[in-house]
Amino acid sequence: MSNYQFPDQTSFYSGKVRDVYSIGNQLLVMIASNRISAFDVILPKPIPFKGQVLNQIAAYMLKATADICPNWLISTPTPNSAIGKKCSPFKVEMVIRGNLTGHAWRTYQSGKSTLCGVNMPDGLKENDFFDRPLITPTTKASVGHDEDISREDILKNGIVAAADYEIIEQYTRLLFERGKQLAAKQGLILVDTKYEFGKIDDTIYLMDEIHTPDSSRYFYAEGFDERQAAGEKQLQLSKEFVREWLIKNNFMGKEGQSVPEMSDEWITTISNRYIELYEKVIGEKFIPQNLSEEENFEKIATALKTINLAG
Repeated sequence: MSNYQFPDQTSFYSGKVRDVYSIGNQLLVMIASNRISAFDVILPKPIPFKGQVLNQIAAYMLKATADICPNWLISTPTPNSAIGKKCSPFKVEMVIRGNLTGHAWRTYQSGKSTLCGVNMPDGLKENDFFDRPLITPTTKASVGHDEDISREDILKNGIVAAADYEIIEQYTRLLFERGKQLAAKQGLILVDTKYEFGKIDDTIYLMDEIHTPDSSRYFYAEGFDERQAAGEKQLQLSKEFVREWLIKNNFMGKEGQSVPEMSDEWITTISNRYIELYEKVIGEKFIPQNLSEEENFEKIATALKTINLAG
């Protein structure tokens, strides 16, 4: 973890995978580390180039969706950093699901047909498409696990005002539709993802990363129908393979469980999967970049000097 001290820095926060610096009261510097988390636990070893992959996919996707809603991003001065507007975040994450996969499937398989107050139709198989994507929000926990929550409870408890929730729900559906279109051009299916929103004055902004392997799941479109018909596993690009490996090794982030040992070979495999996802999603060759701590700091500090929010 880098702990820089930027000019006009007012606070520093180290999250599960990002280090966030507040600059004055209007800007954030967000550095995507190579840390990896699963089940809300940071795993013990970093993944080479993961931060660069996440940062560059997020920047690409924020630019590709900027016509749908305002977003926080101003610039990406280095491969693993972003500078953007500091918003007051809503305390929910807007999860949207196009297919019965992952957490939704585990819930469904356990015999429950409702997730976050939303009914899932009977008779579905794992990875089947929903007729209409489901929005299944979670709370945004400062520490510990995010928890499923229904739209009704969000509104009833005043977590998000009704008028704001209508807007972020609409943005969520439009962003997911755009994400699916972008994925389809690359021969992929955007299966599920999450969005985070915040406000500056009366304007709602899309925050954080979008459509990255840490926030999203992708299937390969080619052969999808055949695999579904045969009851075979879908080929996917996401962090789910890390979760599956942990589950097989008896770890789901629960009390008393220990994170299994991560071999060098396994770390290289994870890194290669992240790079593969970058190249598939962006449609461009990944160019690994290793800046020194000093170079990273200088480039970010220089970029901060050029930003004039009043202009």
